[in-house]
Amino acid sequence: METISCKVKGMNCSSCALTISKYLEKKGMEDVAISVATEELSFNVPQGANAGDIINGINSLGYEVVLPNQGAGTKPFYTTLAFKFWFCLVFTAPLLLHMWVSWHWLHNAWVQLALTLPVYIVGMLHFGRSAFRSLRNGMANMDVLITLGATAAFAYSLTGTLMNMGADYLFYETAAAILTLVFLGNLLEERSVKSTTTAIAELAKMQHTVAKKIHVNDKGQEHIDEVDNSALRVGDRVLVNTGDKIPMDGTIYWGSGHVDESMITGESGPVSRNEKEKVIGGTILDSGSIKMYITATGKDTVLSYIIELVKQAQHNKPPMQKLADKISGIFVPAVLGIALVTFLGWYFIGGTTLDVAIMRSVAVLVIACPCAMGLATPAAVMVGLGRAARNGILIKGANTLESFRNIRQIVFDKTGTLTTGKLQIGQWKTIDLEDETFRSLVFSLEKYSSHPIARSLTAAWKGVPETALQQVREHKGVGMAAKDKEGNEWRLGSYIMAKDATTDDTHSIYLLRNDALAGWVDFIDELRPEAKKVIADLKNSGIRTILLSGDMRRKCEQLAGELGIDEVFAEQSPQQKLQKIDELMLSAPTAMVGDGINDAPALAKATIGISLSDSTQVAMQSANVILLNNHLGALPLAMGLGKHTYLTIKQNLFWAFIYNVVAIPVAALGFLNPIVGALIMGLSDVVLAINSVRLRFKNVSH
Repeated sequence: METISCKVKGMNCSSCALTISKYLEKKGMEDVAISVATEELSFNVPQGANAGDIINGINSLGYEVVLPNQGAGTKPFYTTLAFKFWFCLVFTAPLLLHMWVSWHWLHNAWVQLALTLPVYIVGMLHFGRSAFRSLRNGMANMDVLITLGATAAFAYSLTGTLMNMGADYLFYETAAAILTLVFLGNLLEERSVKSTTTAIAELAKMQHTVAKKIHVNDKGQEHIDEVDNSALRVGDRVLVNTGDKIPMDGTIYWGSGHVDESMITGESGPVSRNEKEKVIGGTILDSGSIKMYITATGKDTVLSYIIELVKQAQHNKPPMQKLADKISGIFVPAVLGIALVTFLGWYFIGGTTLDVAIMRSVAVLVIACPCAMGLATPAAVMVGLGRAARNGILIKGANTLESFRNIRQIVFDKTGTLTTGKLQIGQWKTIDLEDETFRSLVFSLEKYSSHPIARSLTAAWKGVPETALQQVREHKGVGMAAKDKEGNEWRLGSYIMAKDATTDDTHSIYLLRNDALAGWVDFIDELRPEAKKVIADLKNSGIRTILLSGDMRRKCEQLAGELGIDEVFAEQSPQQKLQKIDELMLSAPTAMVGDGINDAPALAKATIGISLSDSTQVAMQSANVILLNNHLGALPLAMGLGKHTYLTIKQNLFWAFIYNVVAIPVAALGFLNPIVGALIMGLSDVVLAINSVRLRFKNVSH
């Protein structure tokens, strides 16, 4: 199955997006994801379908598909919404002026026709062409309503002019004002919606910079060549000085400095980075000077991963939006029916004149706004996801944002989650083994594990001679096992693995030789400085906190007491963790916060899986939410953003529905001038965008 990802030029509103989406679904395309704000579209082409025909079909709807390997080109200014609005306003202003001034020439029917004709032509080239194409494809969009409303007023006025029927038949200002004000509304909507995506735009800007590439000649002498960072390849060496942007992801091999990572991780101040430490492309070296090897470029960088994840999340539709889309799908035909009933009712039953009946049906057409329903969710989701990304929180999917509102309990892993995971080796003891032999065996076993304890030990004992081992295998959540060339079976793990060999459960890991105790190692694990506040904030929000760990009960209960955690489940294997999450989810929606490969199944099972950024890749893939820079303190903000984004969606949808439910009957009953209706319709989408943008600054901690 082929996946098409492209840009769609000319997609100005959510009604356009719905038209394209319906077209693709009608043609059998799968996993259609479309974003008005970023003009991006992706879909899967089933076996046997012709992707070229589908793209041509989208172009025939009145849009321009730009594939990744194509240049979009620069469109002439006269094709923009801004130009069309100002052009039409020049001709519409005198037409509206004639209602307040008594200049005789402004009341001349032929002068009014001459002023209206340029506006009508521009409007029909824009709205009319779109309406015709949508009807031809069997999917009426909002432009059908605008085209019919403006055309009805124009045709009625033109008939009156040609037949010299007098001033009662002249409504040129209505036709021109409808088109001009809808252009204004579309322009305001375009700018308002674009303002909801500033986070992605700012992240994208960070991708481009100039790099100081280091070249070394045969004599070992270095010289610097400035190149675009897109020309860098893995393994290249670059120099970064104070104030420079780090060009791509890399590892420092010389120098040190403080890096401003706030745009990516939400870290409030510059963080220290030294030799052998990793740095993220797009961040800024606040002070110092470093030389680094490039370790990732292009789509493999952390920044590209973040941008792609946020874009994918924006395309994901939560359940509430799917309901709005269904209503939007039948909205235009329903409004056309109401407008027809309005005309017939007023003319044949209400006894009004033809011009009054027409104007009241036109008011119904131009006041209706299906775009508001289509925009309600995406606008809020984009701002919510953008604010999360700026604060180092990556959320996979808009449905995850909606799920946050239901979370009643959060389960925490211990090591590497509530603690730093940067363990210091304390005491250790051998039994019937030389110290160096013991260290060698422990190191040789732990190097195969990704557990935080294993990472800390291998870093601390790096350089000890290794022992040749065979049949190395990991018992997840318990420990490692292997055989040496003499046939001895060595096992290294928690007390669960050693309980048949000793009754002393006070140590961190135990080494067993042929099931007999051969030594133990203790680790000192420091508590995360932000952990206590995170637990307190969650409890203040009514969230029940639970510790679920494979560590010893005594240690877990001590930690839980220190932090104020409500409940403890200790000495749990990965399978038991999974079962416990199952049990907990029966009582209430449950989030799981974990770090490490042992937590991956539980993260995937939980209502929301939350992983830390230096977790293993498996854990990050299993999680719905990633807290960048290993920052547990961002968890309450993630919870708050989820709840308040959902609240904003509800507010937006309420406005969208109530606006149409109230405005259409008011217009049908004759209480609304079509010109005022066109203005209100244009501003309705702006209200949603402004309400959504509030999320960027709103206090979401309660």
